[in-house]
Amino acid sequence: MTIFESIQQSVKDKLPFVAYKKPNKSIIKGLFQENDTLHIVKNYAESGFVFAPFDIEKQVILIPNKDAVLLEEEVVVEEFGELNSSQGISELYVVSASAKKKHIKLVENGVRAIKDGLFKKVVLSRKKTIALSGFDIVTSFQKLTYNYPNAFVYVWFHPAIGLWLGASPETLLKVTENHFSTMALAGTQIDKELKEVVWLQKEKEEQQFVTDYIVDAVSKVCVDVQKSATETVKAGSLLHLKTAISGNLNTQKFTLKTLINALHPTPAVCGLPKEAAKWFIAENESYDRSFYTGFLGELNMDDSELYVNLRCMCVENKLAHLYVGGGITKDSDPELEWQETVSKSRTIKKVLS
Repeated sequence: MTIFESIQQSVKDKLPFVAYKKPNKSIIKGLFQENDTLHIVKNYAESGFVFAPFDIEKQVILIPNKDAVLLEEEVVVEEFGELNSSQGISELYVVSASAKKKHIKLVENGVRAIKDGLFKKVVLSRKKTIALSGFDIVTSFQKLTYNYPNAFVYVWFHPAIGLWLGASPETLLKVTENHFSTMALAGTQIDKELKEVVWLQKEKEEQQFVTDYIVDAVSKVCVDVQKSATETVKAGSLLHLKTAISGNLNTQKFTLKTLINALHPTPAVCGLPKEAAKWFIAENESYDRSFYTGFLGELNMDDSELYVNLRCMCVENKLAHLYVGGGITKDSDPELEWQETVSKSRTIKKVLS
């Protein structure tokens, strides 16, 4: 069977699996578990595909290499753009006035907390629910692959957890032997295909917060830490600011778990300081993020590649739950923050239409 046929069969048989494509690659990999056991990560010494929630204190799920069949298949990404889909969507609310009012109030509370000195930055999000009149998992995965060639694209399923799919532009961590690399990714604007992209001070400040935090966090367990110049990168129809960060692991202090805990969640998805921002999110966001803004990817002690779970959705009972958010600083405009979440939801929603 092809990977796409294996996806359909695994869903039918209610067996765990993941299929994914790395950024700018033409190979889709699939890991198909042969039983429905729910495997939990204990110390990150395991080998397989990890799926972690925003709250790292909760269960981190693993599809282990030893209990699964690995498939690899080369694809021509350009072909996916012409697919015809029989699936349809109807929104439960069309830019709901109450949803807008609620999110703007959330942002206002975040800005007030920053000005009161609770934290420097917080990332606030919302969940948008769409009713599906038809849904084909393979078609949606293929559309994600076509629309996000430079992202980590995936579809993940476990009968005890649910069905998730997405396209993340953000690397949490890559480790090869004693070398690591990561990135600071923050700031968002719609790609208008301009020759020169102009970034506001608020967006530059947000990016600097993320960069400074990551450099400080990894410097505690790593050596020779370096960062690149900040550049503008494209993810789908959106633009972001990105700084690459790399270094070598201090093997006397380092474990993979230590480094993951130092990084996750980064200020790009949580805030700064981390604990104060996490508390505010838990107290003020009106839903459980679950695996949104968690991380996922290949887990091996000396060769791991993990991505932040952004631009994602959870599909259940003919509903698609889309997750969108943005970084809030003292200069944030609540109306513009709302519009940013609308832009992000449109970007990911188009794979369902």
